[in-house]
Amino acid sequence: MKKICMWSGPRNISTAIMYSFAQRDDTVVIDEPLYGHYLRVTNADHPGREEVIEQVDCDGNRVMRSILDMKGPKNKILFMKQMSHHLQKMNQDFVFETENIFLIRDPKDVIASLTIQLPHANLRDTGLDLQWRLFKDLRSRNSHAIVIDSKELLNDPKNILSKLCERLSIPYSESMLSWDKGPIKEDGVWAKYWYKSVHDSEGFLPYKAKPLLAEKFLNLLDECQPYYDKLNKYALRKDS
Repeated sequence: MKKICMWSGPRNISTAIMYSFAQRDDTVVIDEPLYGHYLRVTNADHPGREEVIEQVDCDGNRVMRSILDMKGPKNKILFMKQMSHHLQKMNQDFVFETENIFLIRDPKDVIASLTIQLPHANLRDTGLDLQWRLFKDLRSRNSHAIVIDSKELLNDPKNILSKLCERLSIPYSESMLSWDKGPIKEDGVWAKYWYKSVHDSEGFLPYKAKPLLAEKFLNLLDECQPYYDKLNKYALRKDS
C-alpha cells in the first residue's frame, strides 16, 4: 500500500484536496491524524478543542505507528491530510516511510483567512517554517518531496493534479475534479468548525485573491514570506 502524507498549513485548500483523493476508487483518506496530539501538547485554544481531545487518540507517535503498520494491497493508496504545525514533541522519522507532498499558499491569503478564527496567529500557526524545515530534511536524505501551490492548482486543477499523480507514480483520475456537496464520512470531528466552504462546494473553486492585509498583520507576513518563497521555487507549474 502506498502511503502519502500531504503537509499543509491551515486555511489552505487541503480539505478540498483530501476530498479530491477521496473520490478515487483506489484510495482511503485520513483527516489530520495528529490534530488531537497537537492540541494536547501545545494547549492551543482552537474551536472544539475539548471535543476533539475526547474523541481521538492524542498520542501522535502511537497514531502514526498504527497507520504505518496498516497492511493493504500494493495497488491501494492511503492519503493522509496533515498539518505541518501538528509535528511537535514527537518522533518525526515516520516521514521517511511515506511519500510527502507540501501544499503551500501565498501567506497574504493564509493570514487574511487564518486570523478570522485565530486573531493572534503567529508564524508557527501558519506552519510555513516547519514545512520548509521538513522539506529540507527530506531532500537531504534523498526522499521524495513534491510541492504544489494552491493558486497554481486552482487555476488549472486537471493539469496540476495530473502532474502530481505522475510524480506519485499513480494513475490520474477525472473523478478527482469534483465531489458531492456536504461532508464525507472521513471528516474529522472538527469539520463543523473549519470545512463550511468545502461542504458548500462541488469541486475546486477558481482562485480569488484576498483583500489587502491590515497593517497589524504585516510583521507576520514578513516572517512568513521567505519560507513561502523558498518552497515556491519547487512548486509544480502548468508548463513544468
